[in-house]
Amino acid sequence: EPLTIRDVGMNPTRTGLLEILRLMGARIEVTAERRAGDEPLADLIVHPALLHGIEVPERLVPLAIDEFPVLFIAAAAAEGVTELTGAEELRVKETDRLAVMAEGLGRLGVRHELRPDGIRIEGGPLKGGTIDSHGDHRIAMAFAVASLRAKAPLEILDVANVATSFPDFVPLARTAGLAI
Repeated sequence: EPLTIRDVGMNPTRTGLLEILRLMGARIEVTAERRAGDEPLADLIVHPALLHGIEVPERLVPLAIDEFPVLFIAAAAAEGVTELTGAEELRVKETDRLAVMAEGLGRLGVRHELRPDGIRIEGGPLKGGTIDSHGDHRIAMAFAVASLRAKAPLEILDVANVATSFPDFVPLARTAGLAI
């Protein structure tokens, strides 16, 4: 059954995640395109699809820089290998997102190789465990999404910043099937 996500910001400087997911095999329809002031909005209809690993095109890296934590979860759930290069900017966000995501993926049993400017992730099963988000809201939310595919519960530590950055995350995540 498809999942509809309403009122998604479609600023062309921020839509790299959609392009990358489509390259991985995601079936995402963009509908009801409109504007809210100067910002483009749309609704997304996401259809079930099997994802496969890719080499992320470097031209898309700046257009998805803040969404890479959740993309790493998609890569961990995909068939095959996903490789990201040219993303050294992830090392200087709220945390070193490359290192913190690699640590969390390792706790879930995901084979990966951390690199100075990116990461190589082998898709496969996710086990449960305890993840330290190091206070990074995007990492906490990414691993909450990972719980959908994990074989056992995930405990995510240091999540207070999620309530500040995305106060409706928990109720919205519950409507998508997360048991938080």
